[in-house]
Amino acid sequence: MQRRRDGHGRLAFLVTLAIGMALSGGGPVGRWAEAQTTPQQPQGTSGQNTPTDDLQRSIRIDNYQLVTKNGAARGETLYFYKCWMCHNQYTIEAQFGDKSPFLHLKDLYQRSKLVSGQPVNDDTVTNQIRNGSGGMPSFGTNLSDADIADLVSYLKSGKCCLEGENSPGNPWYRAEAQKWPVQTAISGGARGVVRIPSGESPEGIMVQLIAPNGVRTTVYAGGDGSYEFPQMQAGSYTLRIAKPLEYKPLQREVRIDGPTRLAEIVLERVARSEELPPTPAVLSQLSGSEMLWNLPGSAYEKQMFNRGCSCHSYSQVFRNRFDERSWRLIVNRMTHFSGAPIINPGEARLAGREGNEEALIQWLVRIRGPQSKDFPVWIFPRPRGASTRIVVTEYELPRVLLSPHDVHGDSQGNIWYTSHKSQHIGKLDPRTGIVTEYAVPLIPGAMPGTHRVWVDKNDIVWLSENWAHRLTRLDPRTGQFIQMRVETGRPINSPAFSNFAMAPDGSVWHTERGPGRTGSVMKIDPSSGTAKIVQQYPLTKVPNTYDNTISLDGNFWAGGSPGGLGNSIELLDIRTGKVLELDTGAHLSIPARGGFDPSGNPWFGGRGGTLVKLDVKEGRIREYVPPIPPSPLARFYEAMPDKNGEVWAGVNFGRGFVRLNPKTEHWTEYVLPEPFAYNRRTWIDNSTNPVTVWYVDYNGYIVRIQPRE
Repeated sequence: MQRRRDGHGRLAFLVTLAIGMALSGGGPVGRWAEAQTTPQQPQGTSGQNTPTDDLQRSIRIDNYQLVTKNGAARGETLYFYKCWMCHNQYTIEAQFGDKSPFLHLKDLYQRSKLVSGQPVNDDTVTNQIRNGSGGMPSFGTNLSDADIADLVSYLKSGKCCLEGENSPGNPWYRAEAQKWPVQTAISGGARGVVRIPSGESPEGIMVQLIAPNGVRTTVYAGGDGSYEFPQMQAGSYTLRIAKPLEYKPLQREVRIDGPTRLAEIVLERVARSEELPPTPAVLSQLSGSEMLWNLPGSAYEKQMFNRGCSCHSYSQVFRNRFDERSWRLIVNRMTHFSGAPIINPGEARLAGREGNEEALIQWLVRIRGPQSKDFPVWIFPRPRGASTRIVVTEYELPRVLLSPHDVHGDSQGNIWYTSHKSQHIGKLDPRTGIVTEYAVPLIPGAMPGTHRVWVDKNDIVWLSENWAHRLTRLDPRTGQFIQMRVETGRPINSPAFSNFAMAPDGSVWHTERGPGRTGSVMKIDPSSGTAKIVQQYPLTKVPNTYDNTISLDGNFWAGGSPGGLGNSIELLDIRTGKVLELDTGAHLSIPARGGFDPSGNPWFGGRGGTLVKLDVKEGRIREYVPPIPPSPLARFYEAMPDKNGEVWAGVNFGRGFVRLNPKTEHWTEYVLPEPFAYNRRTWIDNSTNPVTVWYVDYNGYIVRIQPRE
């Protein structure tokens, strides 16, 4: 489907841009005023009073309680998820310049009237949010009265509006206030047994200890119900069952000292059958794959949704209920604008088949309209066998609403992370959980945000600012930033220069779109403080590649498909300049991000649901199909080989990671304590044995995975 360019199309385009105009009164309040004032709650046959675990991160996210449970601070979180996309200054300036100051909400309560002519007060603003307007969805079907009250409280607090320069603090980050060492061992600590009176096996139940500094450590029960933590600092901890799902939440305070024997854990089911009630507490613990599996619809409809949903979780969509008018506005905006901030127009994301957009709208209305009902839900099996033999550690970050993207380790054992929608990046000390923050200088007119992070052999930190189109160098010893503009044909705030690679000689590599369907692999020399292009290698079959990766010896560059859809991998022999361009045929494997294995073969996570390898010696592509629910239920964003040649990949919309041994083709799936593993970039610490896997979840915390074998 091509983006419309005629006069009628331009009118629709402008209406779409105004989705966020509710509070500015961007259109008259129409017949949608009769929408429900309170969102319809999920309906089920039993378990309506399912207990809620306030320590489950996914529940806090779905209830917009990242900072607090109510008030203006919670309203800021609601603003981020519901209003920011259209009301941020970068979208307004890009689409309207200085002609629409009414779109800015910073001084809303200092104005006498809304654009609709109504006076500005709590009642009119509340009704505008609830009912929407010509260019804005009606939020009355998915925000409760209490939600809207918190949002209004934020709008009039004088602190509006969040733009990424000063993201809110995270009250769960306690590492600086409460000093507490974080363990590195994988065994030798507190232990106990999980028992289920109804008789089913407790294997795979996740038992978690939360330390005083907020760091969480999770282990898994074996077939006999026994579990063992690593050796940890003696003291008091909160013990809980992570993601209890079919069982009632359990929390207790415990004191440990070495291999303490803990009291038996006895779990009670929330329902008598395998069917679970679709209550908010249960639904918030489902992975995106499980949500999509449980919803009505054809494979075609679900695949269409999957291919248009790359930059956020499924739950961010499915926790909403809109009428058809509102879904139409939202889908139009999401499918015709580029990149995560969807500021500038872009290629249609549902291109390729006429009617895709309308079919998606109708499916969403059917499954998530104001009157749609949820049926009892089923869940995927818990982990078994080798899948239970890991230790997972979760570290809190000092701020929320960062949308963290990538990680990379330095020579001192620290983990650096980037933020996709904030100027704040950070360095985590895994031994203490303490984070040191750095504020990347703002570029006028560019939304703050960083994408890739790379730490070189001298511990200099390199970043891509993909909205500002900068290659940025940070010397952590001095705190000095050098921001180098990278030439690109894309407008500011559209994604460009993001997934670069750094070669052993210090050169930087990325691809840039050329005229038509052509592009080039670019070699940049940043040593002089500018992003100087020193060599280009033409691509003939694709305009660019989503990722760039360099072999360990620096002799080869590889990239996957362009952003969006595709089936190709490109390989450049840097020594000869020869380029090999291959594809996987009719199957849209969509190789995205990846790295080289020790044998010199590039691997990529396939958004088509497979891990994709280019065998350099044989000159062919091979796909590896994991034993997990297939696409559209799950897919990959990245794949990263370790020192042993095993390949690790986070399952987008799934429950965790997979680990593949290509020699034996043996797979291991690791289920994580939260119902997501929104991993954009894995960093593997090959100095440990077994290796240690790190990633930063897009939902705002850093995860360490330590396999026990």
